[in-house]
Amino acid sequence: MTNANPRLRTLGRKTVGAGHPVYVTGEIGINHNGDLDNAFALIDAAAEAGCDAVKFQKRTPEICTPRDQWDIERDTPWGRMTYIDYRHRVEFTEDDYRAISEHCAERGIDWFASPWDVESIAFLEKFDVPAHKVASASLTDDELLRALRATGRTVILSTGMSTPKQIRHAVEVLGSENIVLCHATSTYPAKADELNLRMIHTLHEEFPNVPIGYSGHETGLQTTLAAVALGAVFVERHITLDRAMWGSDQAASVEPQGLQRLVRDIRTIEESLGDGVKKVYESELKPMAKLRRVKGVVAESEEGAADRQPAAV
Repeated sequence: MTNANPRLRTLGRKTVGAGHPVYVTGEIGINHNGDLDNAFALIDAAAEAGCDAVKFQKRTPEICTPRDQWDIERDTPWGRMTYIDYRHRVEFTEDDYRAISEHCAERGIDWFASPWDVESIAFLEKFDVPAHKVASASLTDDELLRALRATGRTVILSTGMSTPKQIRHAVEVLGSENIVLCHATSTYPAKADELNLRMIHTLHEEFPNVPIGYSGHETGLQTTLAAVALGAVFVERHITLDRAMWGSDQAASVEPQGLQRLVRDIRTIEESLGDGVKKVYESELKPMAKLRRVKGVVAESEEGAADRQPAAV
């Protein structure tokens, strides 16, 4: 699909890009720990905060788990088990995702996922997801990227742990006309001095036909808000019910109250950015009359300015 405005993308019922509200995604990932009730509670938290979507991760364990790690045992909340059994334990079934889809519809929020293998793309295509997401770790997987491009859906591409050359190649494989490109640093949690938020400007300049977003893995909210101020039109943050819960992503996630503040403040920032055109607001007229001692030589109104325009010759 070719967009009339090259920096706009469609995600379900909403448009992502300049002039539209920042699209905010709560990344559930595997923070549900394989528990459908946890997933529902996280969906509820995201909907109540005003997020546009929640995102999951979908893997085929036998494909995504290196064979030499299958039998390694680890301690989990469900007892000691092999790594391959753990990977299965945190995956949802098709029936689970149908329940998730129904719950999201009831709450008026979209959902999509990061497929980590081609089989998972086919799985997600059974649902009317608004987009697919490419995790930073998958940016170099050309087979996956080609399969995602073939779906015709909007693809959100995260760029953590990647070189500029790798990013350019991934964009070439996916095609630039239907992607959203997200700056990211793939450390959990990421340190402030490694976030490099000015990359949002760099990506904006290098890919003039692509909307630029931000996928954050830091603690705190202020740096994500700074990303919006720098021009990110799509924002994704991991969310959790409790950062102390078991799981590798929980510590770098935002709890429900923090998520509410984040979405609230994003809306305030996008409203405050304006259009960059200087004007005198009606609300300033009374303070001007009261406080300005010297009116100055510039016309007080556009009509006055027009009156003083030199005649055409």
